[in-house]
Amino acid sequence: MTIAEITAKMIAFSEGNQHDICHFLKVWAYARTIGQLEKIDDHSQFIVETAAILHDIACPLCRKKYGKALGKDQEREGIILGKEFLKDCNLAPEDAERIVFLIGHHHTLTDIKSTDHQILVEADFLVNAYESNMSTHAIINARDHFFKTKSGTALLNSAFNLPARS
Repeated sequence: MTIAEITAKMIAFSEGNQHDICHFLKVWAYARTIGQLEKIDDHSQFIVETAAILHDIACPLCRKKYGKALGKDQEREGIILGKEFLKDCNLAPEDAERIVFLIGHHHTLTDIKSTDHQILVEADFLVNAYESNMSTHAIINARDHFFKTKSGTALLNSAFNLPARS
């Protein structure tokens, strides 16, 4: 499946929840932009973009099951839902496994060992910071503690009109 086909499938999966659809489309746009600016290879770009589209697949279930969609619940439930969603997407098993790993770690800010994981975390934070009306202090703190890519950092600084790192 192509990114466009996976996106269309995820929009249908979202059952008209405009907030969820707009959120994953914004995260996808940031992940795509960061990946391209960081000049990652095409295969890694496909993986990170697909993970960005699917990263919050568990939010509706978590809201129903737990009353809210906490990060760790999203990650745990997302692994299960991501595997099921990807079954008929005609992906190589190792690609589906990698995408599911990223879904299951998109709120894990420690021990990030790969560029695709770093990009997804940064893209999701960019959108969450805006959507949750995060304070400038909190955004700078996050930038200084877990933003690693040059492009993600520059986008965060631009989007929130932040001073450069000191």
